Amino acid sequence: MRIKDWDRNLKIRLFGEGMMNVLFWMFFPFMAIYFSDSFGKGMAGLLLVLSQVIAVVANLVGGYCADQYGRKRMMFVSAFGQGITFILFALANSPWFNSPMLTFISFSILGVFGSLYWPASHAMVADVVEEKDRNTVFAVFYTALNISVVAGPILGGIFFFQHRFELLLLAALVSFGVSALIGVFIRETAPDKMQKKLVSESSTKWTSFISNQLRDYRIIVQDKVFLLFILAGILVAQTFMQLDLLIAVYLSESVPTQPVLSLFDFNISADGNRIFSWLISENGLLVALLTVYMTSKMSRYKERNVFIASCLIYALSMVMFGHTTHVWMLALAMFVFTLGELMVVGIQEGFVSRLAPEHMRGQYFAAGSLRFTIGRTIAPAAIPMTALIGFQMTFYLISILAVCAALLYGVMFKLHSHQDSNRIHSET
Repeated sequence: MRIKDWDRNLKIRLFGEGMMNVLFWMFFPFMAIYFSDSFGKGMAGLLLVLSQVIAVVANLVGGYCADQYGRKRMMFVSAFGQGITFILFALANSPWFNSPMLTFISFSILGVFGSLYWPASHAMVADVVEEKDRNTVFAVFYTALNISVVAGPILGGIFFFQHRFELLLLAALVSFGVSALIGVFIRETAPDKMQKKLVSESSTKWTSFISNQLRDYRIIVQDKVFLLFILAGILVAQTFMQLDLLIAVYLSESVPTQPVLSLFDFNISADGNRIFSWLISENGLLVALLTVYMTSKMSRYKERNVFIASCLIYALSMVMFGHTTHVWMLALAMFVFTLGELMVVGIQEGFVSRLAPEHMRGQYFAAGSLRFTIGRTIAPAAIPMTALIGFQMTFYLISILAVCAALLYGVMFKLHSHQDSNRIHSET
């Protein structure tokens, strides 16, 4: 499905969300550094955990609101709310006033509005795109996101530390612009029947909705294979979630200013913050360029071997990061890190869909996302840990968690194979 054949809603969103994503990646990767400098590592870790817990709860509410009140309304409210929050964010980092705590509050509120926006955004794709074309449309949005991951940190390495106030004001203007585009040009896509049904059948209390969602996660403890998949995913998430946490703080504090390129009289030097922005961009560029290629290659191998190898490669990358401060060795470590990501990014959801009974696929996918939400909530604990055992030992510990994830995947696939054998035997 070519972009020119897309519904107008999707074209507007691709443009507006692309701009928002670039601005988001100009400040988001550097927040762990900012909070560590402002509050200390221990408090920074606690604050980041708190912000993720808030975002997880908001995500559940966001899915409810997208169905209850419509996609367009939630997207407009979220984008407009982000604009107001960015003004508050800018005020907390202005030439006249500086408040790290107000910065944290603004950062957390942005997470809430983002969690309210994305369920409606994804639902809109399903509303307007035929099933056979949805993967293609989602892939284009995913590619656009990773282009933002390339450009955003490079620009952010310049503007976040030197022109933060102006950057945040620009983000506010863009958010208001996106909300205006949504309000004027995007139409509501939620089916009228569905909205009426939800209004009549659902509880008026959003807390009842959340409790129902949490109750659906009982399938995790009923399916041993799926439970192991979740547990292994949480463990290995402690590696790739460190990209804008432990790795960011490590490069900021431990990597000295050093020459990057020297040709004749032309010299380029960079400090840890600038190098970090380059590494984030390296990761985004590799993901944008190689996701489809790596997915096709990995599909030729047994899933068991791919999952285990990915964990071990993640573990290797953590050891590499902990053992070097040289820019080119850090770039090599990031390449290894990204390789671990690319090996499984295209096959994990397919594995979940095969595990799930047809009548429970929605619940399985919702429960499967816990490996990211719980992993993201735990991951900031690595920052205060560095104050206790140092950066190198923290990297070692996280690599051990990745190896444990590989072992759990091995047990999971053995149990899965045993269950398949029993099922085939019972059918015959």
